[in-house]
Amino acid sequence: MIKNDAGQKLLRLIGNRRCFPPPAPSISLIREPIMSSKVYCTAQFLPKPGKEAELFQILQSLEPNTLREDGCIQYIVTKHIQSPFAEGSSFPIVFHEIWKDMQSFETHCQRDEISDFFERYCLADDGLAADWNVCVYSDER
Repeated sequence: MIKNDAGQKLLRLIGNRRCFPPPAPSISLIREPIMSSKVYCTAQFLPKPGKEAELFQILQSLEPNTLREDGCIQYIVTKHIQSPFAEGSSFPIVFHEIWKDMQSFETHCQRDEISDFFERYCLADDGLAADWNVCVYSDER
C-alpha cells in the first residue's frame, strides 16, 4: 500500500496495473517492401594520361545546369581518395547522382549538354576519357 500523496496520485494515473513501465509493443522483423521511384546513378570516368584535372573541371561545369533540372535531387562529381577502410578499385572520377524517378534520369541523359559531353570527351578519338561506366540503381526493397 502506497502511503504518500505522490504515490497515491501515480497509482490513480496508472490504475491498478502492476507492470510499470508498460510492456513494449511487439516488433515485426519482417520488412514490408518500400516502393521508391528514386534512381541512383554512378557515372565513373577513367581519364586519359595527364587529362584528369581537365576532365574533372569539365565534369564540374555540368553541375549547375543539371542541379536546376526537374527531378534532380543530387548531382556531384567526386575524385577517388585513399583510405585503409576502403581499398576497392574504381575509376578516379565519379559522379554521384540521385533522381526523382527514371523519367527524370532519362530526360537528363537526352539533354544536349550531356549528349554533347559524351560525344566530345568520351567517344571522340581526341576526347579526355579513356573509359567510362554509367550504372543506375534502385533502393526498392
